[in-house]
Amino acid sequence: MTLGQLLKETAIIGSGGQAKWFLKETTVLVNGEPDDRRGRKLYPGDTIEVEDNGSFFIRSNQETTD
Repeated sequence: MTLGQLLKETAIIGSGGQAKWFLKETTVLVNGEPDDRRGRKLYPGDTIEVEDNGSFFIRSNQETTD
């Protein structure tokens, strides 16, 4: 799963095309480090924090938890 896919699947954005814009305008931390790459691969154990939208923990390549 990529960061852009996570944003879409969690309904933070409406379409994959919005990911690039969203990531430029919003602070997103992956494992505590800022990241604005929609293609960033996410792996089990990664923690993603999205400004004003909460935190997500990758349990597997297909599941996310708020």
